[in-house]
Amino acid sequence: MRLSTKGEYASRAMLELSRRYADGPVHSREISKAQEIPQRFLEQILLLLKRAGYLKSRKGRKGGYVLAKPPAAINVAEVIRVMDGPLAPIDCVSVMAHEPCPMEGTCGLRWLWKDVRDAVAGILEKTTFADLVRKSTPAAGGR
Repeated sequence: MRLSTKGEYASRAMLELSRRYADGPVHSREISKAQEIPQRFLEQILLLLKRAGYLKSRKGRKGGYVLAKPPAAINVAEVIRVMDGPLAPIDCVSVMAHEPCPMEGTCGLRWLWKDVRDAVAGILEKTTFADLVRKSTPAAGGR
């Protein structure tokens, strides 16, 4: 698995929104500043997260983005998959996007890539954004 910039920024945006979950809508400018994410790129990411059902938005002066469900109900793997696709390092061991390989039955490396996939997925699936809030300190520009 290679985490793209989009996946990293999406995770950081979700963390910022998780930190501010009880505060109501947060404007994208505030998220951008707190997490040092370019505003234009962030808007694209927030739209993808909204379409995937992880965010809600409200227009107007008191508008912005809020999580569609509590931070404890969203794990990091979900967000990474929305942005970057499957967590598997190669397609033949992917659960979400399995592609058959002619060497599947005889490959001496397949078990290794499957173990890598399982380890990464296990950590990201059991880690919620509430966990990250508890384990991290607020961003410098945040609250």
